[in-house]
Amino acid sequence: MLLKHLLALFELLDSPDACGRTAESYLRQIDPQADIQVYPLTGPKGSTDMIRIRIAGRCGKTAFTAGKTPSPSDGKPTKPAPTLGILGRLGGLGARPQQIGFVSDGDGALAALTAAAKLLDMRQKGDLLDGDVFISTHICPDAPVRPHSPVPFMDSPVETAQVNREEVSDELDAILSLDTTKGNRIINTRGIAISPTVKEGYILPVSEDLLDILQIVTGKLPQVFALSTYDITPYGNGLYHLNSILQPSTASAAPVVGVAITTQAAVPGCATGASHCADVEEAARFAVETAKAFGAGRCSFYDQTLFQSAQAQYGSLTHLQGMSKPSA
Repeated sequence: MLLKHLLALFELLDSPDACGRTAESYLRQIDPQADIQVYPLTGPKGSTDMIRIRIAGRCGKTAFTAGKTPSPSDGKPTKPAPTLGILGRLGGLGARPQQIGFVSDGDGALAALTAAAKLLDMRQKGDLLDGDVFISTHICPDAPVRPHSPVPFMDSPVETAQVNREEVSDELDAILSLDTTKGNRIINTRGIAISPTVKEGYILPVSEDLLDILQIVTGKLPQVFALSTYDITPYGNGLYHLNSILQPSTASAAPVVGVAITTQAAVPGCATGASHCADVEEAARFAVETAKAFGAGRCSFYDQTLFQSAQAQYGSLTHLQGMSKPSA
């Protein structure tokens, strides 16, 4: 259970003074030597605080780079365990001064930071994962709001492409994108749901391994939400997007899966009093359990052979990851 960390972080972030240093301070209480970066990111509508946490695995890329892995004679792997990225996507934690309090849109950031707290706590106690885990989100208590159907969306002080540049890198072998996904009529149940895997413009089959983890974590039949091709193209092209949950897929060759925090009824992202503790905790716990399995090689996001076959038959779809080109 991650409730202790979730409640503590919620109290810190539900404030007009919430910032990256506030979250960093809490995480350093768990591990004073934690690898944490906090810095401002300025965009066309204001600024926010980026926070990035790297948790080194027992035989991950950080250990290999530092030459700290056991020798092959000890039966240990001769190559690094894969790295999982856990990204908390949002416009902002608050919509001040229009709205007072923590908004629904902040749930993805809260879930990502809760997962970071748990993984740091595990590491301090000696429960090391095999692979590295990179966790990132941003903290803004006063983001703008913009119109959207069927309910208003939270906007962001920074552009999605800016956030992608800070959060998405070649070191990530797979990505979980945690995001509030309540302002729609596509997924009509309260809790969490995952998307099909998205990779280089392809919407791939849903990962069976992730479905297994999801039903274990929730104790229910796994929920999957639908995607359209529009959803995996970059923001700013004039096409309808469910929300920003799959935007990391536009900036990475790694497989990306959205982890949606959902409701039965459509709820505005700018609504306060709309965060459900149990649902956010489930999203964070799902991320932690996926990190355990992925680094250990027990969880695959997609079938590599089938993906290569699809590319051979139908070609590359990487053009969907970029902005449209003007017609000749």
